[in-house]
Amino acid sequence: MNVDMDDSLNVLGETLKPCSTDPVTGFFRDGCCNTGPMDHGKHTVCCLLTDEFLEFSKSVGNDLSTPRPKYGFDGLKAGDRWCLCADRWAQADANGAAPHVVLESTHINTLETIPFEILRLKALDVN
Repeated sequence: MNVDMDDSLNVLGETLKPCSTDPVTGFFRDGCCNTGPMDHGKHTVCCLLTDEFLEFSKSVGNDLSTPRPKYGFDGLKAGDRWCLCADRWAQADANGAAPHVVLESTHINTLETIPFEILRLKALDVN
């Protein structure tokens, strides 16, 4: 399934900007937090990862830092940008471990799960 980035909006109501191409992120591995019917996890929140978040995620069963060469996954580290599942970000936020958010690269569908004002509190690109 191809997703046309020009049709995707961010939480600011503007054209969705890329999140990361190094490492390549997104459900569709297109560098953007695009989503669609196949994306059951809703990988829509563009984040700047922290050690605190990576440790939290591992503690709840989603180890993002360990390389998995079999799947072409090098593992993530603090400072990487990554499209997180909206529910995982909300869970981390409820536990004081949510990473910062890049609003211009966070898909508008995130607002179905997380209110804008909550995202804005952790935003890197809006004061």
